[in-house]
Amino acid sequence: MALNVLFIGGTGQISYPCVELAVRQGHAVSVYNRGKRADALPAGVTSIVGDLAAPDYADLAKANYDVVCQFIAFTPDQIARDIEVFSGHCGQYIFISSASVYEKPARHYVITEKTPAINPYWAYSQAKIACEDLLMTADALAWTIVRPSHTVRTGLPIMMGDSDIMARRMLDGEPTIVAGDGSTPWTLTRSVDFAVPFVGLFGKAAALKDIFHITNDRAHTWNDIQKAIAALLGVEARIVHVPTDTLIRYNPDWIGPLVGDKAWTAIFDNSKVKGVAGDFTCAESLEDILAEPIVHLKQRLAANRPPKGDFDALVDRICQAQSALG
Repeated sequence: MALNVLFIGGTGQISYPCVELAVRQGHAVSVYNRGKRADALPAGVTSIVGDLAAPDYADLAKANYDVVCQFIAFTPDQIARDIEVFSGHCGQYIFISSASVYEKPARHYVITEKTPAINPYWAYSQAKIACEDLLMTADALAWTIVRPSHTVRTGLPIMMGDSDIMARRMLDGEPTIVAGDGSTPWTLTRSVDFAVPFVGLFGKAAALKDIFHITNDRAHTWNDIQKAIAALLGVEARIVHVPTDTLIRYNPDWIGPLVGDKAWTAIFDNSKVKGVAGDFTCAESLEDILAEPIVHLKQRLAANRPPKGDFDALVDRICQAQSALG
């Protein structure tokens, strides 16, 4: 059944393939954003230029969309406004949260939607938890919460810092950092694979007032991820393993992305979303998962290779100190 769907965002890392798939499946798709991304929207998509904070944002409710997909709300005040705007004016409101909300470390090595949402380490995750909590009190809004994990399309997966700089360091034969011993399993999901179950949740009564994560079933160690990136760039990875606690002492801002996320094992049970959206598969090999990000990386480096700067100096300092231990 064709639905009238609004994407708030729609041109981002995760949302763009979802827009493409929704169009291919015959849905009438509109995209609301600031219109600043270079990617051209698929043919037939209605572009609405605006900002979440604009007074006319409330006018979106007049269309009474069947599905509203909120990809760019990150704070409770933004969700509070959406509850006010869309309650009674859409068939389904889907909020994109994050799998980083799950407690660290998880009580079980396989994460399900029953894993508590507790993350005392990362302000980003705490804000997403607060958004979810607010939605769960919205009786007049038919909400669905979706939690992606590490989803890749244009950017390369690294543990902290700037991925383009890390890739440039690899190409220049310089060392890169992996937190811990690099053996922690981590789940990577292509955005194009995420899109299939995400769009599959549209209009499903069983998806209302419920929470789903959408991830790959397969995990890879951070050592293998780094080595695969290097191999696809035609070089050999020079990995320096540094304890997470040590890295945070060098840069306290890394406590969020490391202790609040990537330093822990992340393996997910996707049976819940498969039971509602239908079965789906994801690319499993790192070569397939990283193929599209590598293409985007090479295009960016050809246009603007990042110069050496403060981040390089910090990485060099850490690598030299760690390597001096023998």
